[in-house]
Amino acid sequence: MNEKGMSDILLVAQPMVREELKKIAEERYGDMVKAVVDVSRKLMAIGGELHADEEKYLLENGSLQDDLWGINIYPDKSGEEMIEFDSMINLRPRLGNRSRRVEDATRRQKIAEVVESLIK
Repeated sequence: MNEKGMSDILLVAQPMVREELKKIAEERYGDMVKAVVDVSRKLMAIGGELHADEEKYLLENGSLQDDLWGINIYPDKSGEEMIEFDSMINLRPRLGNRSRRVEDATRRQKIAEVVESLIK
């Protein structure tokens, strides 16, 4: 990815307003924002073209691979419909995750808690 693309990635460590997330969605995919959540550090990267770009950004900024999970956020939706737990980076057989979907319910809950704490 080019440098411009990497600069489009936003580190979200403090709560952001949903309207800002909607604007980012409109600029990229229309109704959705790709995000990678660091469940240990309780932050996320958004705005990249691919989950892999956001994952790389977080790894370069102190995150650990096992803590990173790719999701899609639909800012116009709420509750369980707002988060889609689907990304190629989630293929982690050694962690028991054998598909693109985050399979473990406890892990999905931790991811959702981080997202909910960061989007107001």
